[in-house]
Amino acid sequence: MNLISKEFIHNIAPQLDLLNTLGGGIAQAMLHVDQREKGVVVRVALPSVSPDNFHVLLQNNTLTVYADYRHTPEDQLSAPLFSRTLKLPANLDANRVDAVFEGHELQVRIPFRDPAEQREITIKQR
Repeated sequence: MNLISKEFIHNIAPQLDLLNTLGGGIAQAMLHVDQREKGVVVRVALPSVSPDNFHVLLQNNTLTVYADYRHTPEDQLSAPLFSRTLKLPANLDANRVDAVFEGHELQVRIPFRDPAEQREITIKQR
């Protein structure tokens, strides 16, 4: 006799993770920054968190990745699960940032700037 179904466990897991976080625990987020040939990929894995709960903000070359928990998408009240802010170096093109949720991981891809866009400024003497 099976007293607890797999569906019940799947539905209760996010609430248990939230309670652990609110109780002073952590949501066990893993963040990795990988340098690739064409740019940088910021990878965020957060177990049992839906892709709809992730948010990526970019302001003045500062990238903020965070996740919050809402019991239903319509809820006004949310609990923070994870937040990380990264200052982007000048050699990354902040205008071409994109994000994709693949597998169980959020990937924020930031390409390098085109070296041809850089120019040296001539220093005038008076």
